[in-house]
Amino acid sequence: MNNKTQEAIYDARTLGVPKMLILGFQHMFAMFGATVLVPLLTGLDIATALLMAGLGTLLFHLLTKMKVPAFLGSSFAFLGGYAAVAPLEGNETMTNGELLPYACLGVACAGLVYLILAALFKGIGINKVMRYFPPVVTGPIIISIGLGLAGSAVSNCSANWLVAFIALAIVIIFNIWGKGMSKIIPILLGVLGSCLIAAILALVWGSEVDGYIAIAGNPNMKLFSVSALEQLKDAAWIGSPIKWEGTVFGGIDWTNSSLIISSIIAIVPISLATMMEHIGDISAISSTVERNYIADPGLHRTLTGDGLATTMSALFGGPANTTYGENTGVLVLSRVYDPRVIRIAAVFAVILSFSPKFAAIVNIIPTAVIGGISFVLYGMISAIGVRNVVENQVDFTKSRNLIVAAIILVSALGLGNAATFTIGSVTISLSALAVASIAGILLNAILPGKDYTFKEEPDEADTGVNFKL
Repeated sequence: MNNKTQEAIYDARTLGVPKMLILGFQHMFAMFGATVLVPLLTGLDIATALLMAGLGTLLFHLLTKMKVPAFLGSSFAFLGGYAAVAPLEGNETMTNGELLPYACLGVACAGLVYLILAALFKGIGINKVMRYFPPVVTGPIIISIGLGLAGSAVSNCSANWLVAFIALAIVIIFNIWGKGMSKIIPILLGVLGSCLIAAILALVWGSEVDGYIAIAGNPNMKLFSVSALEQLKDAAWIGSPIKWEGTVFGGIDWTNSSLIISSIIAIVPISLATMMEHIGDISAISSTVERNYIADPGLHRTLTGDGLATTMSALFGGPANTTYGENTGVLVLSRVYDPRVIRIAAVFAVILSFSPKFAAIVNIIPTAVIGGISFVLYGMISAIGVRNVVENQVDFTKSRNLIVAAIILVSALGLGNAATFTIGSVTISLSALAVASIAGILLNAILPGKDYTFKEEPDEADTGVNFKL
C-alpha cells in the first residue's frame, strides 16, 4: 500500500466517539450555507430544509447499504422550476406560500423519475451502463463541477477578502502542518478561527454599512449581517420544523387539476439534468475515497436513494436533495472516509432543525468565511477530476478523447441556462452541467476509437474506480 492509502481512515471508530462527533460537526458546517440558501431563494422553510437534508441523507445511506460517504443537501438545480411555479412575489391569484406546495408536488414527482433510471441500470447491468461513462467523460464532468462552483466561492470572498484569506490560510496551515486531530478537521478550525477573528475586528473597528457590520464602515470589508444578528437575538430555542400548510398534503387544492398538471410538467424534466449530475457526483466521491461506488452498492441504489430522498423532502415542504460537493471536498481534506461521520452530520442537521436558535447561530457566519472555505473545497473537487483522468491514463494524444473532454468543459463552463424550451406556458432551462454531461455521453458513444474496457465487478482488494484502459 502506498502512503496515501495508509493515511486514509475508513473506520472512524478507531478515532473514538468524541473525534467522530467533531468530524460530524465539520461536515454539517460545510453543507449548512448552501442548504439554507435554497429555501431563502424560494420561500421554503429553512428548518424544514435542514430536517429533510438530515433525514434524506440517512435514507440515502440506508438504501446504499451504509457504504457511500455522501451528504444530501438542498439542490440548486430546481430553482428555475420553483421560480416558474411559485415565484417569490406570487401571481395575480395566489401568494408564494400558497403556490409552493404545488411546486413541491412537481419536485416529488421528479424524484420518482430517478427510480426509472435506477431500474434501467439494474436491469441491463453495470458493465453495459458504464461503457457510456468512461474516465474521458466522468473526469471532465468532475472537473466542471468544481470549476462551475468557483464563481460562487469568489463572489462570497469578495464580501471581505481579508477574512476569506484568513479562513483559507487556517485550513491550509492545519491541513499541511497540523498534528493529530487538528489535521483532519481543518474546515471546522477554519470556520471557528476566522469567525473569532471577524468578531474581534467587528468589536474593534466595526461600523454598520448596507445592513452589515464592516471594518471601518467599508462596504468591501463586510463582516456580520445585521439582520442575521437580530434573528439570532429573537430566535426561539425550540420550534417545529414542519409547517403543515407548506406540505403537499396540507397545502394543495386537489380540485385545481390545471395547476397540479402544469406544475408537474414544469419541474419533472429538470430531473434529466440532476440525474446526470448525480452520476458525476458519485464518480467524484468514488475517486476521492478510492472505492467504486458505481459498482458497489451500484448506481441503481444511489439513484434510488437520491430520488426517494428528494420525493420525501418535497412531500413535507422541503427542497429537492442532491449529493453535496462541499462534503466531498471535506473528504479530500480530512481523508476520513467513514460514512458513519456523514450520518453523524445528518443527525446534527435533524437536531438543529428543531432549534431556530442554533440555526441562527450558524447563519451568522460571515459570507467571506464561507467563501474562503469554499475556495479550497471547490478547487479540491476539480483536482479530483484531474486525478481521475491521470490515474486512468486517458490517452489525450487521440483526437476523439480531446474532443469529448473539450466539449464537456466548454459546455459546462461557457454556457448559462444552455438548453431552454417551453412546455405549455412554462419555460424549462437545463443547467450547463447537464448539457455538458449529455453532450459528453453522446459524443463518447458515437465517436469511433474507444480504447477502454470495464470490470463487471470490483475485486475486493481493488481500491480504484475500476476504469481500466
